[in-house]
Amino acid sequence: MTSPTIHAELVFYKAPNDGTSPYNYVEEPPQGEPWRNYNSDIRTVPIHDIRGTEDQFSLDRDAFQILKNIPSTTKYETFNSDDAIREIYYPEVEQLLLETVPGAHTIIFFDHTIRRANPHAPRQPVNQVHADQTEWSAESRVRKHVSDPKLAKKYLSERYRIINVWRPINGTVESSPLAFASTTTTEDEDFVTIQHRYPTFNGEIMGVKYNPRTEWRFCAGVNDDERILLKCFDSQDGVAKRVAHTSFADPNTPPGGKARESIEVRALVFG
Repeated sequence: MTSPTIHAELVFYKAPNDGTSPYNYVEEPPQGEPWRNYNSDIRTVPIHDIRGTEDQFSLDRDAFQILKNIPSTTKYETFNSDDAIREIYYPEVEQLLLETVPGAHTIIFFDHTIRRANPHAPRQPVNQVHADQTEWSAESRVRKHVSDPKLAKKYLSERYRIINVWRPINGTVESSPLAFASTTTTEDEDFVTIQHRYPTFNGEIMGVKYNPRTEWRFCAGVNDDERILLKCFDSQDGVAKRVAHTSFADPNTPPGGKARESIEVRALVFG
């Protein structure tokens, strides 16, 4: 049986008109500056539903993985408090990564984001194809979040990964699902470094250019007991390094479909 395929618009990276280096602001930019200086390249692409074939994809081969039937004690209210997320949800994610990611022995969380498809929400689903880290920003994260410089140096000499653990928090996803592209169908030249400007420091993310050879996939109806692992970086050679991904407007979303609410937790995974 062939997996269903939909056609939907994805927003790809297009270089700034003036040839300058691309940037975007994470929070309100300084007065007079735009949120970002690069452009959008909107393309309608086929997106294949992998529901029913999830186990065919892995972090090392594709840079994404779908996990099912994940136990959790968190309640919806947990995700209204950053402190509660750290105290209740982080330990669950730590256990999941240690049990799921081969070789993992140490997990350090450095960020989480709640996204709500609501115009008044501070963070909404990102409808822009991107990857979360560059090699430089991944190394910088290790140095920033491992407080002992000697331990950081040790970790940097071994395998380390950055993994984004994504899940809905308000039941089955009916709108703004995630699309992702297996690394087997992308090329290094598709990815463009973008300066990611926070209020107190600058990081880097990667924009993604349109490539007709890229194969896009999604998993329909992701639920609260499922997790999507998105690899943002891997220091090991010979495996998938990072995954291009984005949310998108699903043409199959029913009228009045529930607005997506989700959390993504970003972790340094050592080992």
